[in-house]
Amino acid sequence: MNSIVLIGRLTETPEKRSTASGTAVTSFTLAVDRRFVPKGEERKADFIPCVAWRQAAEFICKHFSKGNKIALRGALETRHYTDKSGNKRTAYEVIVEDAYFCESKNSSVQPHSVPDIDPDEYEEITGDDPF
Repeated sequence: MNSIVLIGRLTETPEKRSTASGTAVTSFTLAVDRRFVPKGEERKADFIPCVAWRQAAEFICKHFSKGNKIALRGALETRHYTDKSGNKRTAYEVIVEDAYFCESKNSSVQPHSVPDIDPDEYEEITGDDPF
């Protein structure tokens, strides 16, 4: 099984491109903090290249920008190529299947805080499928 889930911050604002046939695509790098911090050291992050196609690309480009926290679900893929010097290389990238919001659009709400909620502003969802 090839499944990967990541939560991190975008290192740049994703830009939508299109293939010759009109398929939407975007590529970006996700900065993902490492889980543990050795004593006396600063937290380290891994910078993971990601590619999203079609609806996932449209959604990401419309709703996210540099620094936004995002959750991704997808698959890890490898590509083999020869560089300009003739060396064989391998590239790893996450092919994004789904993207999710991880923080409030209102940046004044801090993570782990609970904003004041007015129940009159919300509508009860009934049935099995809210969408």
